[in-house]
Amino acid sequence: MQKVFKMTTPATFDPLTLTFNEAGLIPAIAQDADSNEVLMMAWMNADAIRKTLQTGRVTYWSRSRQSFWIKGESSGHVQELVDFRVDCDRDCLLVIVRQTGPACHTNRRSCFYTAVRDGDETELMSPMI
Repeated sequence: MQKVFKMTTPATFDPLTLTFNEAGLIPAIAQDADSNEVLMMAWMNADAIRKTLQTGRVTYWSRSRQSFWIKGESSGHVQELVDFRVDCDRDCLLVIVRQTGPACHTNRRSCFYTAVRDGDETELMSPMI
């Protein structure tokens, strides 16, 4: 049986206690609050984490644009933060969200729309729009 530790007193969260990669980023997995479906994975830095927690709008760090990316800012496919979780090693995040519209830039509900089965790739869902 695994031993479960319970925090006896709440601890103030500081993003700098997380383990970031050499680029100062940490992976963040977005999961739908209602269906538990994994929607996407993106990167956050300490400032994106702070913005997400302050505003309730999930904010990522765009590696290609080198700037903040507030999910849905241009597409309208908003992610409203429901819960923010840190994994046991403090090197990965889980953001539980209410997703408006598709989460993937391909207009699919999830970025994980391809499965490998018996050595073949299979498309699991079509674009929503």
